Amino acid sequence: MDIRRTILWMIFCFSLLLLWNNWQVSNGQQSLFASTSTGADQNASANSNGTPPANGNGANTAVPSVPASAPAAPSSVPGSTAPAPAQAEQVVVTTDVLRLTFNTLGAQLVRAELLKYPISSDNPRPMVLLDRSADLIYTAQTGVIGAGQNFPTHQTPFAVTSTERELTGDKLAVRFEAESGGLRVVKTFTLDRGSYDVHVRHDVTNLGANTVSPSVYLQLERDGNDPSGTSSFYNTFTGVAVYSEQDKFQKISFSDIAKNKGSYIRHADNGWIGIVQHYFATAWVPQEGKPRSNELLQLAPNLYAARTIVPVGDVAPGSTVASDSQLWVGPQDQQAMSAVAPGLELVVDYGWLTIIAKPLFALMTWLHSLLGNWGWTIVALTVIIKAVFYPLASASYRSMARMKQVAPRLQALKEKYGDDRQKLNQAMMEMYRHEKINPLGGCLPMLVQIPVFIALYWVLLASVEMRGAPWILWIHDLAVRDPYFILPAVMMGTMFLQIKLNPTPPDPMQAKVMMIMPLVFGGMMFFFPAGLVLYWCVNNTLSILQQWSITRSIARQAAKRG
Repeated sequence: MDIRRTILWMIFCFSLLLLWNNWQVSNGQQSLFASTSTGADQNASANSNGTPPANGNGANTAVPSVPASAPAAPSSVPGSTAPAPAQAEQVVVTTDVLRLTFNTLGAQLVRAELLKYPISSDNPRPMVLLDRSADLIYTAQTGVIGAGQNFPTHQTPFAVTSTERELTGDKLAVRFEAESGGLRVVKTFTLDRGSYDVHVRHDVTNLGANTVSPSVYLQLERDGNDPSGTSSFYNTFTGVAVYSEQDKFQKISFSDIAKNKGSYIRHADNGWIGIVQHYFATAWVPQEGKPRSNELLQLAPNLYAARTIVPVGDVAPGSTVASDSQLWVGPQDQQAMSAVAPGLELVVDYGWLTIIAKPLFALMTWLHSLLGNWGWTIVALTVIIKAVFYPLASASYRSMARMKQVAPRLQALKEKYGDDRQKLNQAMMEMYRHEKINPLGGCLPMLVQIPVFIALYWVLLASVEMRGAPWILWIHDLAVRDPYFILPAVMMGTMFLQIKLNPTPPDPMQAKVMMIMPLVFGGMMFFFPAGLVLYWCVNNTLSILQQWSITRSIARQAAKRG
């Protein structure tokens, strides 16, 4: 049995699959390896808590949808005693980690700059996550709705009533106020030092003579474009995420929303809604235990909204009822996000390998706390993984070393039996039994390690900690490709050396294919993040040392026996 031929075909087919997948992604198709959304598709009709009814497309007709350019708002609200701005005003507030821009039209959050995250290692300006510009539409909106009522929404003019614009202590509160339809709404955004978690409070006061039952909606609006800098050589998800204790983490692509095919939980009393992209996320988290209705819809061509609607309850005349929520605007920091809401850290999605990837990330985080450098953390993590799999790898290399020793005898058997495959296989199996060689011994131990290697690949690819993290010398950002392609060249060199240490295939064509494989995989690595290539370089180097040591040991043993 010629296991080398089988392995070569597996490698060749896998390479074709990767090339086809990258071609699909570069042409706007979904990756073959992207995890799909899960969950039951539920009815989006009105519930008994007073949530306004939805139309046939799942869009709530009582919640206005703002296109990319909103119509001009009236200069005042009829019957309002609160001051209203004559035109929209930009209110910019700054903390140590965030610079947020609010628009007084609806008190919308229209721009968010992450001060601790530069655009790139070459561009020190803060990364812009939320924006309303020609290049990006991505905003956070809220409002109050009620059946047949004209309550303040994200299209209503608000007045800013707070004066502080910069964080000087531990907290910064920004307040907006508007009146409409006999209801006064005060929105308070509270920002904490060092936090990307914004506490949002809606104080709803009934100024009328009758009891009302309004609902607060929390909405994220975004276009369907991929973030700038998205690579076509590896796929990352950009779209909507919904979480609940019932259906857990669900991902819905913008294309599925456009086709009205999104499957997600519609009614719950827990969880959150969000929009995720590579390294960053936004999410609305209503108060736990409060019933809410989730909706995902297309507002206009290439413009989408994810919203959750939370009933406030009965508000008697002259009384005030508060509705609390949280808005995450920032990096996919798993530790910080898990403290905000259950399941929020799952925006870092490792798919079906989460059970392996989570412990790997925890180990990597602990190593970084000791080493203080993510590049050396990758090196240390690779060494630990190689140590764990040392017995399996040793068994594989010993099998390959023995196969290399009997390679001349295998070639002699092939020449002896020619095209008689049955006699050739019988002679080969007899020789394997006599030499105590398992022809699969070099393959099976490696297969066991593949899930771990793939999980580590996703950990390194998805971890925002890699973004902007330097290693040494020319590597200033482990999340982008090597600027001088030194690491990919090293990787190709180590792959060539590994092939030289392996048994030479007796078939000349197989030997040529084996020599081409480093060029194929190494060429792909020219476009992958430096952190991933660093892992492969270290892994290959350790494999070469281990294989060389075992091969020398077996050669010495054979010399003694001879």
